[in-house]
Amino acid sequence: MSLRILQSGPLTTLQDFGRFGYLHQGISVGGPLDEQAFLWANRLLNNHFNAAQLEITLGGFRAEFTAATAWVVTGAELPMSLNGQPVPAQQVQLAAAGDVLTVAPGGVGLRAYLAVAGGLLATPVYGSVATVVRDGLGGLQQQGQAVQSGDQIAYATVPGYRTQLGRRPGRSVAPQLPTAATGARDKPVILEVIASGQYAQFEPEQQQLFTDQLYQVTPAQDRMGVRLAAAEPLQWPHAQIISEPLPVGAVQIPPNGQPIVMLKDRQTLGGYPKLATLTWRAQNTLAQLPAATEIQFRWVSATAAARHLQQVYQFFQVQR
Repeated sequence: MSLRILQSGPLTTLQDFGRFGYLHQGISVGGPLDEQAFLWANRLLNNHFNAAQLEITLGGFRAEFTAATAWVVTGAELPMSLNGQPVPAQQVQLAAAGDVLTVAPGGVGLRAYLAVAGGLLATPVYGSVATVVRDGLGGLQQQGQAVQSGDQIAYATVPGYRTQLGRRPGRSVAPQLPTAATGARDKPVILEVIASGQYAQFEPEQQQLFTDQLYQVTPAQDRMGVRLAAAEPLQWPHAQIISEPLPVGAVQIPPNGQPIVMLKDRQTLGGYPKLATLTWRAQNTLAQLPAATEIQFRWVSATAAARHLQQVYQFFQVQR
């Protein structure tokens, strides 16, 4: 029972929820950049929240199912077909042995998540199969390689999957919980942030400028982070700080004053001052934004952000 990769696309990686408990060893968490899409895919299939999936960046992906299963693609709204026939994203579908799935370039968003009933299977490293290329950990070969054309990725056998799923094919994401990719249609995209790090040491006018002006997402982005550009660089009036722990979503201000937002594959320590941290919802949205997208930051309280994340994790039955 395997998924045969016919065309891997620009970047496709095997991801579960991430690798936790090793930051002190310099090992990044990894995991899906759009957690909301990942969690929805597993929930729609009645999978465990941590079941491994493929994170498909920018499409250009083709794969053959070698055994019957149920599957779903969530996240970016990329053109998709099964055996040449268009199929919708965000909805559970059935595949027979020999069926070929194509996820094409174009559409809205950057990253799509392909999940199958029972999850994709690989040998974990430090308790996770999450692929972190920079760390050389996870993935199909356990050494951090992205998925390649010709790879075969096993998936779990789910006897009587049609009935065990407890869901009819075509079940979709609830309309009151749109995917993060839909945020790419807003102009500008609003990203909520929490004041954190060295926020109090920035001058008040710099704190205000941070949320007043617009930024553009630049092409300088990957799973480690995203560089932004604004008309007026932010100013840090002090000496550089000593390197300290670097959370996911941290907004660093380097010497050129143009923010860098850190994502899942970031280094575990950083020496640039930090002005804010993106909320969970904002992290998911940023992961779907292409270059040249205009964004603006908006302050929210840490209490409100934590309450929302707690509700989300309860809904998806996430245990960490």
